[in-house]
Amino acid sequence: MRKRTLGTSAVGAVGLGCMGMSYAYTTGGWNDEVSARVVGTALDLGVTVLDTADVYGPYSNEILLGRALRGRRQEAFLSGKGGLVAGERGGPVPDGRPEHLKAAAKASLRRLGTDRLDLYQLHRLDAKVPLEESWGALAELVGEGLVRNIGLSEVGVGELQRAHAVHPVASVQSELSLWTRDALRDVVPWCAAHGCGFIAYAPLGRGFLTGTQHSRRDFADNDRRLRLPRFTEAAMREELRALEPLKRVAERHGVTPGQVALGWVLAQGDHIVPIAGTRRPAHLVENAAAADVALTPADIAELDAIPQPSAPRY
Repeated sequence: MRKRTLGTSAVGAVGLGCMGMSYAYTTGGWNDEVSARVVGTALDLGVTVLDTADVYGPYSNEILLGRALRGRRQEAFLSGKGGLVAGERGGPVPDGRPEHLKAAAKASLRRLGTDRLDLYQLHRLDAKVPLEESWGALAELVGEGLVRNIGLSEVGVGELQRAHAVHPVASVQSELSLWTRDALRDVVPWCAAHGCGFIAYAPLGRGFLTGTQHSRRDFADNDRRLRLPRFTEAAMREELRALEPLKRVAERHGVTPGQVALGWVLAQGDHIVPIAGTRRPAHLVENAAAADVALTPADIAELDAIPQPSAPRY
């Protein structure tokens, strides 16, 4: 696996988002044994960035990952997140209070069975707490030796500059794919200019860019993606037409559309690490191989011309 730099570490160019192993998308049908095999396969292939959060479950995703990493913790770049908690009405809500973040990080360490996280990220900004206070708490975790690097999720350049003035920002995690390119305008360039990594979540458009989802009938009835604007029947018909260039590039290279989609994300900068989520070993192998897909400038131009969805993310 080709390497990239994230924080103070060399990591595999393609990472693994672990959320779907025990949270989101469907509301059941998870198999911890199979998911543990996916984690093991990831490490075998050099996929070292493993991304989780305490709100995934909540807590069950961290417990699963901690068990899967027994005896192999040193092979992984373990990325956690805190600052989102389950709300009274079911949806997660931000909690950026310093005392909460410190307690949450320590609880995550216990569940993950480790004494230090390679990266700990503020999952979302809390409008009720000044960013400097939340970020300062994460910086104190670095000083205590509990966290090696700290990062932010879903923020703009203004927030990055404020945080960076308090303590260096090691990474930003936001959505980036052929479907969602907003971060390329200013956040990705800011990261490149400040030695900051960019962790791209949903790099496969929540699975749509693999070319295997053609209508709502391809999803389980309880799949939460069906609640999103881009997964209405009308939106999917529109988006399928836009995927023809992706398929053409894939055919030219003898790879899958999903591998081309990941290759496009990787081509946006050497500081970018896409974390493609999967619960299946075969898909993990396919995603990892995307690190070796060498897209030409003509390929990139053809993919850049794909129109973005007219429907919003949420």
